[in-house]
Amino acid sequence: RRASCGEQLESFSFDPAYMYHIFPFLRWLPEVRQPGVLRRDLIAGITVATVLVPQAMAYARLAGLPPVYGLYAAFLPPVVAAFWGSSRHLATGPVAMASLISAAAIMPLATPGSDLFISYAILLAVMVGVLRLLLGLLRLGVLVNLLSGPVVVGFTNAAALIIASSQLHHVLGVTAHRGAFHFETVASVLAAAPQASAATLGMALLAGLILVLLRSRNEKILVAVVVTTVLAWVTGYSGEIVGEIPSGLPALSLPAFDLSVAAQL
Repeated sequence: RRASCGEQLESFSFDPAYMYHIFPFLRWLPEVRQPGVLRRDLIAGITVATVLVPQAMAYARLAGLPPVYGLYAAFLPPVVAAFWGSSRHLATGPVAMASLISAAAIMPLATPGSDLFISYAILLAVMVGVLRLLLGLLRLGVLVNLLSGPVVVGFTNAAALIIASSQLHHVLGVTAHRGAFHFETVASVLAAAPQASAATLGMALLAGLILVLLRSRNEKILVAVVVTTVLAWVTGYSGEIVGEIPSGLPALSLPAFDLSVAAQL
């Protein structure tokens, strides 16, 4: 009888690996006490934030949202991922392709930048989050292996071309008239090229030149951001691209769930 009770207790014994699986931050949190770790983490955090702030606002514009929503998306996901992410080396936050796909899904339903558009974007984000959670719980990541190499290469190259061409009106400093198709929008931007802003174009060319000259250096994006920011401050240059960014964080609330809109999204 004692042997059977012992076997039962052994079967219910606590497994520390299970705690690390649920709370992965328990693995790296003790490392903060080591000499120099906190200092290196602080430098890394400042470096990433310097690049992420303008990058996230640009991603918000790609998604048809006010720039401040890019800051929200850049701030909250990394905090959660730092504690519960499966890898400390993976970047978490908004990306250009997801922003473009989000805009393409919502534009037929609402005007970019409107309150309705923002509401639909939040609803779409929640829907995508639930789907990704289900894919993870059901171990369906293996489906990605079914994508052939040419499909991935075609998708990646097309995304690069669309992202670059969608920023032409910002580079030239002209107003883009959105067409039914992407190439129509690009054509309208190129037609307005003679009215390009010399200051805006010069700033864009300077940033591009820095990226080309420092293409083999890891800190090239950081240098481009710092140089153009300092130059804009010294010369008094201020493009009407971002505008005023409201301070603080919005109140947390669930998006209004409309079944018909969710089905279209």
